[in-house]
Amino acid sequence: MLLIPAILMVSSLLSTADAGTNTKENETSWLDGLLENLGADGEYNQDKIIDFSVLPGPFYNPEMSFGIGVSAIGLYQVDKDDEVSQLSSLIINGFTSANGALGVAVENKTFLQQDSLRLYVDAVIADAPDVYYGTGYHDNRQDGNKVTFDSYQLSLTPSLRKRISEQSFIGVGMDFNYTATDDIDSGESVVDSSILIESSRSIGINLLVNYDSRDSVLSPSSGRLVELDSTWYRQEFGSETDFNVQSLLYSEYLSIGDSGDVFAWQVHGRFTQGDVPWDQLSMLGGGGLLRGYNSGRYRDEQMLLAQMEYRLNLTGRHGMVFWAGAGALADEFAHLSTDELLPTAGVGYRFQVKPKVNLRLDMGFGNGDSGFYFNVNEAF
Repeated sequence: MLLIPAILMVSSLLSTADAGTNTKENETSWLDGLLENLGADGEYNQDKIIDFSVLPGPFYNPEMSFGIGVSAIGLYQVDKDDEVSQLSSLIINGFTSANGALGVAVENKTFLQQDSLRLYVDAVIADAPDVYYGTGYHDNRQDGNKVTFDSYQLSLTPSLRKRISEQSFIGVGMDFNYTATDDIDSGESVVDSSILIESSRSIGINLLVNYDSRDSVLSPSSGRLVELDSTWYRQEFGSETDFNVQSLLYSEYLSIGDSGDVFAWQVHGRFTQGDVPWDQLSMLGGGGLLRGYNSGRYRDEQMLLAQMEYRLNLTGRHGMVFWAGAGALADEFAHLSTDELLPTAGVGYRFQVKPKVNLRLDMGFGNGDSGFYFNVNEAF
């Protein structure tokens, strides 16, 4: 049932686009007018300080039930005379759901000094239901291990990246995360949920190096990204425990002839060492890491995944995507096994809101799980 509003939206948009090829009157239909009033005209107005689009959309997951998300998507240029830097972006995603969940996430990417500097800032504040099934593939797979709770999350992750060659950057940053819980319901779960009682505070410093030949950070159609990201969390910085996180990412994007289609694939690993809090364990699922699995269910210290996606360019500002992938979790890297893979596949719709900025509606299917996602830009 949840796919009905998305399908109707796609159908209306495509019909409008097709009709628009016939007469000028149809080109200025009520839907086009509505989208233009929302700022979703597919263009960038450089006369505005920040050119915003605001769009609502539905979502569903078992914990938050039905909900509405609202995305405010803003493009801007710090220096109007800078002809090298990409357009900077400010994306604000808010949500509320039928059971009272509330949250706001901010993603900001600012390109400076002829793209010699990049400032990224991510922030989240949310009060929403969450789940815990313990750690490891076997415990996470058991439906009876489910523990539900309310999670209060506050996070801030700024980083500054300096270009050191034509396609390489080095960056420094910090990571602040605070999580508290309430209304823990273990039901008949045999999982030890006592670790959820205490709040968790993790503060670390971050160093990253990457090779980035993508034609666009927001919506790449060619090039590759290779990135090594290390964060050290220490009590001296204000963290409650000492631990390390390394993230290794390889993404590649291939344009398919003159069609506008793109084939993208990615390998992503996240590996931890030390006294890792439960909320900082590596996870699979959600809108970016193996769509089709509930975020929070699959947790452990080490994670490795691979996913590929075909991005089909349709008429006008419309598109479809088809993806497949698989991931694995384990307490140690050597224990990652192909016998414990979590497969996923799915289909999605894309609508170009601004240049290189897409609204996405995705339906993902995992092994015994599924998810419907409303978000901005691609999963990777």
